Amino acid sequence: MITAAPALPATAALPVPAALPSPPLEWSSFSVGPFTFHVYALIIVAAIVVSVWWTNRRMTARGGEPWVIIDIAIPAVLLGLLGARLYHVFTHPADYFSAGADWWRVFAIWEGGNAIIGALIGGALGAWLVCRLKGIRFLAFADAAAPTILLAQAIGRLGNWFNHELFGWPTDLPWGLEIARPNPAIPAGLPADTLFHPTFLYELLWNLVGVAVILLLERMLRWRRGRTLAAYFVWYGIGRMMIESIRLDYSEIVLGMRSNVLGALVLVLIGLALFVWSARNESGEASIYRDGRVWTEDEEADADAAAEAEQVDEAEDADEAEAEAPSEDAAEPADDRDTPSADDESEGIPTDSDESLDVEKKSPSDSTTDARD
Repeated sequence: MITAAPALPATAALPVPAALPSPPLEWSSFSVGPFTFHVYALIIVAAIVVSVWWTNRRMTARGGEPWVIIDIAIPAVLLGLLGARLYHVFTHPADYFSAGADWWRVFAIWEGGNAIIGALIGGALGAWLVCRLKGIRFLAFADAAAPTILLAQAIGRLGNWFNHELFGWPTDLPWGLEIARPNPAIPAGLPADTLFHPTFLYELLWNLVGVAVILLLERMLRWRRGRTLAAYFVWYGIGRMMIESIRLDYSEIVLGMRSNVLGALVLVLIGLALFVWSARNESGEASIYRDGRVWTEDEEADADAAAEAEQVDEAEDADEAEAEAPSEDAAEPADDRDTPSADDESEGIPTDSDESLDVEKKSPSDSTTDARD
């Protein structure tokens, strides 16, 4: 007799999250003794470290001196942070200078509000200055840095998540973002359970895909002379225009567009122009240095040997100069008693030299006669 198989126990369906939660606001900072650390700032620092490390690897692979990126990164990062903050303040003046706003929050960079377009302007200026001093082709450096900057931007967007910022229009999608109230970017009148587009997440994913696409095209097409940089401008600019258009926070309107949309459009145009220029100036790029040299370990050893030889030569020159210098004794005038004056000779006063001559003129017989007397 065939019996029916026993019924399997019903399994509970896995719960599907109805929203994407935001970290508690208490997590945005923590204290260690007297020091307070902001998670946003720590994430930005981590992103910079990753970008510098990867750029160093890419520049070294192209014949650059290891860790020359440090010389470029220090002014680039400092001017980049300044440019990022100034650009944000200029495009969001009401947040700092309107009635009831605290103007001193202009300096509160840990609260967020650092525009990548301003960072690119300031960072490019600092990097260009150092590249000129170091004899490095700026476009070669920029090509090496472009995908690493895009990765750093993706990492930095996590800081916006901790700060409950950079979200978009209300949505009922399953990945809608929860935002704690009160929040100055949320319009009045919205229900407390309203969810929002996680635009920070959209940009994070867009940037990660962009890193992969740019690296693939760079390898396949052997891009040089600014083409990797141009691809970065175009990719990031297009994504930023789309994502910026659904952001909910306030922004200045310029030429009928949000200021950041206009800035992203300018990046796209610069990228396209750079592609055209690079195509018209096609030439090989054997080295990242303007003089065509390629760094090797032998070159470093030669440079150290040359520096050591130069130090030895300087020491030998100093010894020779010291030996040739007149001594104090030689510089002193002769004793006045040994040197007859002109007055003594004119008055007929016998001198030491005259007495010695008289002694030499005496004959032996004279000396004998003198002895008998």
